[in-house]
Amino acid sequence: MTEPMKKKQRREQYRQTQAEKGLGTLPRKKFYRQRAHANVFSDHNLVYPASPDHMDWSPYFPAYVADSSSSVVSQKPESSAGSHELPKNKLTKEVEVVDIGCGFGGLLVALAPALPDTLLLGMEIRTSVAEYVEHRIAALRTQNPDTGLYQNIGCLRANTMKFLPNFFRKGQLTKAFICFPDPHFKHRKHKARIVSTTLNSEYAYAIRPGGIVYTITDVEDLHNWMVAHLEAHPSFERISEDEQEADPCVEIMKTETEESKKVERNKGQKFVALFRRLEDPPW
Repeated sequence: MTEPMKKKQRREQYRQTQAEKGLGTLPRKKFYRQRAHANVFSDHNLVYPASPDHMDWSPYFPAYVADSSSSVVSQKPESSAGSHELPKNKLTKEVEVVDIGCGFGGLLVALAPALPDTLLLGMEIRTSVAEYVEHRIAALRTQNPDTGLYQNIGCLRANTMKFLPNFFRKGQLTKAFICFPDPHFKHRKHKARIVSTTLNSEYAYAIRPGGIVYTITDVEDLHNWMVAHLEAHPSFERISEDEQEADPCVEIMKTETEESKKVERNKGQKFVALFRRLEDPPW
């Protein structure tokens, strides 16, 4: 069903006004809304690097470009054609934390001051939602010019189920957040769940030993599914309840995402489980 023209025109007018004003004001979420479900198996028009070495992070974290005096920060590529070139701009540090399916960016924004010395990346498959987070981050940076706040977070549009190893080298990540993922209730849709036997091996590849996978959902069946699949994987062990509750990131995850606030308003339950990446066995 096509969108009413009036609604489309309002969105276009708002985007145009935002562009004219610059990115100093926070974007309004209602002009970036998109259906909650995206087909992860579709051939979306996505930009992704040929390998982690080909990823140019400078457009996402310009404050961390190694030599900002002599380098011009790159523009984000419009197509995958240019992503096979080695980037000219290197960062002073690597991305270490990823929010898979970051939604409207609530967790990223809350974690930015909590992990000020760490680069955090949100990955979101929905075009309008990823654009909202990018504009939100740009506005927050503009509003905090002297503090350096929010320079350590970025967002890009990506299909994590297909291209995670294209962005991160082996053992690069210390934390991966999977917050309120699509439950895909129908049995034939379970293959699209973001936690699975195959995907867990990709997480194990990208996360270094000692790193943590954080999961939270309001669907008990999905919680049991994620726990069963991660516990069954030889590279992960579940973290105890005591250690889980002592982790400050857990409280942020439980309270700061848009979905967690929605669950709170509806007086629903939140099911949390954390898993530590184990050391690889000796060969």
